[in-house]
Amino acid sequence: MSGSLLRLRLIPRNVCVAILVVYRAVISPLYGDVCRYYPSCSSYALQAIQQHGMVRGIWLGARRILRCHPWAAGGVDDIPEPQSRLATTRAGFVLARKEQ
Repeated sequence: MSGSLLRLRLIPRNVCVAILVVYRAVISPLYGDVCRYYPSCSSYALQAIQQHGMVRGIWLGARRILRCHPWAAGGVDDIPEPQSRLATTRAGFVLARKEQ
């Protein structure tokens, strides 16, 4: 797949990343540390979208939010291991990994 086509396909994923980054910077601090799981639900969704893509990442994030309720045991809940060949910038945006 050509580099420019891959960059175009990553735009929706990066839009979701931008929305979650803004949420985590502006809204999440207002709630404080209330999540029963580690990482927090918003961090889990962000990592899932970055590593698994928009559709599967949103699915994984939604499932995690549904599990996060007052009667949940909580604990460490990492995202499934991805099989991706993509890189993530320091800001969290997803780029095509440069071939060596």
